[in-house]
Amino acid sequence: MPSRRKFLQSSAAGLAGLASAPLAVAALPASAAAGKPIVISTWDAGVNANKGAWKIIGAGGYALDAVEAGVMVTESEQGCCVGLGGNPDRDGIVTLDACIMDEKFNCGGVAGLERIKHPIRVARRVMERTPHVLLVGEGAQQFAVAQGFPLEPQKLSADAEKAYAQWLKTSQYKPVVNIENAKSRPTGPVGGPQNHDTIAMLALDAQGRICGSCTTSGMAFKMRGRVGDSPLIGSGLFVDPAVGAAAATGQGEDVVRIAGAHTVVELMRQGRSPQAACREAIERIAAIKGAKAKDIQVAFIAVNKQGQTGAYALQKGFNFTVSTTDKPVLSDSEFLLK
Repeated sequence: MPSRRKFLQSSAAGLAGLASAPLAVAALPASAAAGKPIVISTWDAGVNANKGAWKIIGAGGYALDAVEAGVMVTESEQGCCVGLGGNPDRDGIVTLDACIMDEKFNCGGVAGLERIKHPIRVARRVMERTPHVLLVGEGAQQFAVAQGFPLEPQKLSADAEKAYAQWLKTSQYKPVVNIENAKSRPTGPVGGPQNHDTIAMLALDAQGRICGSCTTSGMAFKMRGRVGDSPLIGSGLFVDPAVGAAAATGQGEDVVRIAGAHTVVELMRQGRSPQAACREAIERIAAIKGAKAKDIQVAFIAVNKQGQTGAYALQKGFNFTVSTTDKPVLSDSEFLLK
């Protein structure tokens, strides 16, 4: 029978070996299961965004380049919820949030960024050229300017200026569920202020690399300095190359409560399909919110390393876009509250 001393010595040696070994979770997939690229993004804005991403990923390019280029399309469009054309905070200033993550756990983000047209590009520079993950406010803008990004005029778009003028009549915040969907946006005067949202995108390239991005102008008429889930790795976006990736859209505070994107990825790690993982995360939010769940919208999209996708929403009205060719497919998501 081995002595206690020999047992402790052998145990210590084993622990030392474990400490020096790489973690299994960090192992990168050698290639995509089928070698076929796929892109999934949130909302109907994803149709144009996916076209931008497909130009890269469909030609055999890198998923990170694709998710950056794809959401830049939306940042350039004049909409309520993304880019400098989005609705401002309650002080009348547009502030932008974004993050990006690659297949090696590298990530970067910006929050409260002003006067920069493409916050997703700045987020990538944070990832690649600084030792940090998140830069905010004035510091984020200083970094962007130092990196050569021009400062755009501090001016609201025509639609945002009109919406802000209407909001000032009451100065009350009342989210409009699914305002991100073009079909749901008010065409007349804004009675209750318009809500907020994101373009989030996940991509798996032909080499099996999974990457993701997320960008937004945030909650319309939010308190100055408010930050939602969109620039937060683990909440608005998370990528694990051994499992898959997930991204969120909707009321950010409730995504943050459950570290939403990370939760979806962990559920996939436990064996759930992307669809089932998205649904379970939504069920957790519904349980937390109780009767108040009917007043908000939250949704998740996900892709696993086999190229399977999923999407699920708290309420009816969320749609998402998937590309496996150069022709994006827009679909209505399944939802929890009937």
